[in-house]
Amino acid sequence: MDEQQDIIVKQSLDSDAKTLQHDTELLYANIRGIISSARQRAYTAVNFAMVESYWLIGQQIVEHEQQGASRAGYGKGLLRQVATRLTKDFGKGFDERELRKMRQFYMEFQIRDTLRPELTWSHYRRLLSVENEQARLWYMNEAADNVWSSRQLDRQISTLYYERLLASREKKTVVEEANEKLGREKPTQFIHDPYVLDFLDLKDYPTLHENDLEQALIDHLQQFLLELGRGFCFVARQKRMRYDDDDFYVDLVFYHSILKCHVLIDLKLGKLTHEDVGQMDSYIRMFDALYKNEDDNPTLGIILCSQKSETIVKYSVLNEGKQLFASRYKLYLPTEDEFKKMLESL
Repeated sequence: MDEQQDIIVKQSLDSDAKTLQHDTELLYANIRGIISSARQRAYTAVNFAMVESYWLIGQQIVEHEQQGASRAGYGKGLLRQVATRLTKDFGKGFDERELRKMRQFYMEFQIRDTLRPELTWSHYRRLLSVENEQARLWYMNEAADNVWSSRQLDRQISTLYYERLLASREKKTVVEEANEKLGREKPTQFIHDPYVLDFLDLKDYPTLHENDLEQALIDHLQQFLLELGRGFCFVARQKRMRYDDDDFYVDLVFYHSILKCHVLIDLKLGKLTHEDVGQMDSYIRMFDALYKNEDDNPTLGIILCSQKSETIVKYSVLNEGKQLFASRYKLYLPTEDEFKKMLESL
């Protein structure tokens, strides 16, 4: 009798455990969905605020130009002076050429309500090259609805996707071919080299410490997210990972909403070393073991350093370019000579 009661009790406990596990998974999935959705909305809001500001800047330029022909004589000089002052105050992105792009942006999309908040400024800059208004609006809506990256949008425009779709009787075939050629997003499409962190305004480089750089990035998180690019959502700073009673800390953790994976960033002053690569490789493996969810893609790691050794890149796991990357950062915009050398090295 006692044995039968023990079996009944055990079955009851097993049932309770299964119910608890099921309820835990359900509640976790619901809460995780809420957090992921909120982070994506926050990123979209920040991004679209910048796009709207560029539209408003373009509106200001056009309205100023329309105040009278008397300004036509010195219009170019005026915009050049404004661009110089804006660049000094806010860093890159406000030179005369970009201001003219913003002017064109306003002219081509004069109804602000038609803008799609899912798209970045890079998307809109590419759309400005499409002369046909109907095609331009179609590409805009397709890019937003299908979550095209700016590179994917560029490919669709370059291959005349809209025009081929209109001309073809077999529209399904054209769509299937275009989707196939877009392919799966690759991490290298979202990782830059270098990153320009001029918005930090860190001048005292000889006495700069890694924690100073980290704090400055947190203080300017909005600008840093914009420099990182589309899809990055901030998760944590100094994320602790415990393994065999030892604690390890990752400087910055992000989640990439397009690649569907976590991205670890380790900040390094000076030249990249083998130790830096080995450490980040361990962090990625540890993070995957401790925090990666079943529906996540493998974690990526970026070592953000001021100097990158091509020898170390060549003779380490960095050369595989799968999960671990090294990128340089610059605390100021490159000079004209530096920019030329950068282009020649590509």
